[in-house]
Amino acid sequence: MEEDVSKYWLAFASIEKIGSGFIKTVFDHFGSIKSAWCAGPNDLIKIENLTKRQINDFLSERDKTDPDECLNYIQEKNLKFLTFTDKNFPSLLKQIPNCPVTLFYKGDLSRCNFDRTVAIVGSRNASENAKTVLTKIISEFKGTDLCIVSGLARGIDTCAHKAALKYGLSTIGVIASGFDFVYPSQNKELYKTIENEGGVIFSEYWPSFQPMTWRFPHRNRIVTGLSKGTLVAEAALKSGALISANFCLEQNRDLMCMPGMLTNPNTEGVYKLIKNGAAVITRAQDILDALGWEMQVKAAPNQTAASSFQIDLNEDERKVFEYIARQSSTTDELCSSLNMGFSDITVILLNLEMNGYIKQTDGDRYISLIKFS
Repeated sequence: MEEDVSKYWLAFASIEKIGSGFIKTVFDHFGSIKSAWCAGPNDLIKIENLTKRQINDFLSERDKTDPDECLNYIQEKNLKFLTFTDKNFPSLLKQIPNCPVTLFYKGDLSRCNFDRTVAIVGSRNASENAKTVLTKIISEFKGTDLCIVSGLARGIDTCAHKAALKYGLSTIGVIASGFDFVYPSQNKELYKTIENEGGVIFSEYWPSFQPMTWRFPHRNRIVTGLSKGTLVAEAALKSGALISANFCLEQNRDLMCMPGMLTNPNTEGVYKLIKNGAAVITRAQDILDALGWEMQVKAAPNQTAASSFQIDLNEDERKVFEYIARQSSTTDELCSSLNMGFSDITVILLNLEMNGYIKQTDGDRYISLIKFS
């Protein structure tokens, strides 16, 4: 039976003095994580881009580290993990510079569509206006397979995760410490909800690693790296959100910004990014346009078509919905084709849109969000 080499990945991850760059470098050199772990000083010194200090730190800590004990420790904590070589390791994240080589996680990976990920970053001291607008934008994705990624911090991060959960979207939280810590402590219930119901929480850090200040900007590269694009909801000129924006650009991903009140100092960074070419986002469709996506509603189990999907509609609502399900239509076209009044049609369209059955596209046309056969 082939030896389980995951213990060597975990052993590397348990050494606080070395980072993912060191681990990836030695793994690439030897082509085997076990060989990298067992390498001698004469072999390590020949590797380009490794300093003597890094090598000495690794060797001194390796002598005190038992890979089997590391594996047992993680299993006892009931933590799941992915390594860089696992097939389920997020492909977008694997593409970034200084990619994490080990990810610990809680939750269910299958809940998240890793091809439909949008990062949302912003101020910890977010304004009520920003939180209201962000929640509205996220609500417009209700019923889709979009996945919201953020950092589980106060302010915009918390707002993004909660809005995703409220409107039935999956969400990924990335934390800046090991899982022995919940930071901020007021998000303890949010952690549990994401873990048990809404998605996944990731950490690249060994469970006992504390939430040190430098780990928060370091964490941000994973938030943006997991995502097709990043939306900056609020950002001062010197802020973690602008650090995330820079990571997004370095990773060759799409950068988007949500404009805010000009009198709010936390919008100064946003307008700087917009002046430099970031896409302006005021509604969900703007995000789809920026990323070149056409979003589809998630089908309920065994309910992939409108003909088998039990929709609680009255007679007039069903008539309008079934017409739109067969062909996109404007309000005027519906009035003419169904011989119904403009005000009646408008109310019906609003109800259908609020319930996630249809959506309005450019040109005042409505399309069905549920496949019809």
